[in-house]
Amino acid sequence: MGALSGIRVLDLSRVLAAPLAAQQLADLGAEVIKIERPGGGDESRTYGPPFLKDRDGASTGTAAFYLACNRGKKSVTVDLATTEGQEIVRGLAKQCDVVLENFRAGALKKYGLDADSLRALNPRLVYCSITGFGQDGPYAARPGYDGIFQAMGGVMSSSGHADEPMKVGISMVDVLTGQTACIAILAALRHRDQVSGEGQHIDLALLDCAVASLSHFAMNWLVSGEVPPRRGNGGFGGVPSQAFPCSDGSIFIVAGNDRQFGALCRAIGSPALAADPRFDHGAGRVVNREPLLQALREVLATRPVAAWLELLDAADVPAGRVNELPEVFDNPQVRHRGMLVEAEHAQAGPIRMLANPIRLSATPVEHYPAPPLLGEHTQEVLSTLLAMDASHIDALRARKVL
Repeated sequence: MGALSGIRVLDLSRVLAAPLAAQQLADLGAEVIKIERPGGGDESRTYGPPFLKDRDGASTGTAAFYLACNRGKKSVTVDLATTEGQEIVRGLAKQCDVVLENFRAGALKKYGLDADSLRALNPRLVYCSITGFGQDGPYAARPGYDGIFQAMGGVMSSSGHADEPMKVGISMVDVLTGQTACIAILAALRHRDQVSGEGQHIDLALLDCAVASLSHFAMNWLVSGEVPPRRGNGGFGGVPSQAFPCSDGSIFIVAGNDRQFGALCRAIGSPALAADPRFDHGAGRVVNREPLLQALREVLATRPVAAWLELLDAADVPAGRVNELPEVFDNPQVRHRGMLVEAEHAQAGPIRMLANPIRLSATPVEHYPAPPLLGEHTQEVLSTLLAMDASHIDALRARKVL
């Protein structure tokens, strides 16, 4: 029994942000029914290579991208452009607690599957719309992808070098939006169950989430009126908060207060830096960051990462190796925390996936069903929830509704 057992979600979304939100709900115990296009399904199934291989080593045609955000769901194929398909979705929505969709603003209205239409059928429904720019405003009709929102939303203004803005390598705005959507859905469910008895419409925009993610970077400008510089491999936890090259790799070190800075300087054999009046207080280290970072670089480049980590750990200075992907999962702490899990895939056999990081003492996330085959659960869901018999389902398949 998961924390969200008894909650049923109708996932009309595709690609990344909204499917991630639905996967999070599935991990927590909700029943998630994913509606996909007959024949092709969620277009992210084709976002490869790499593609998952079956037990014989042949490609299944399912991209790793799809596998990343669709585990634990039931796949049902329905053509939303058909009248009968729309009726099926309306029937399912009547029996669901949540609908998730990420079509362009207003696109589902022509099918009678928009928030107002479905909530009229089921007032308890929490309907979450995820779009690039939101349901209103001058850009509401525009398309967009993660990189666009990193650029427009200011994320790139914080990343990269002084003369070169740079996006985060992964689709960070999509990931943040998916997490934010999950929070919003849980808040709306609590309000429904504890206050109003009715659901509501959640309007979530990737651009809004990108702007909100600026956090203290934006607050620095709001307070000072000065545009913060891009920090390259640096962070914002004081100075130093930085990646430094060592003789065999890189290390990230954060000395967030005077005590840690003094301990850092002693550990690397440079106690004079801590006594330097330019660097002996936090504000001074920020103002004089470049000469300080240059002095640290010169020292840290002389020894391997492991040697520095041993000294810094002993001095209680926060530090970590800059890991590539294979090293991430070899890290003893990551292994101890179980951040890789296995699931049995119908075509490929055992596949490895990222674990959910949430640790709940009473309702732990322990069940990780593999992402579904296209339409794998169509018969089960339609017969169980809509009481359709096999002949009716076969007839809908023949007409390409399913």
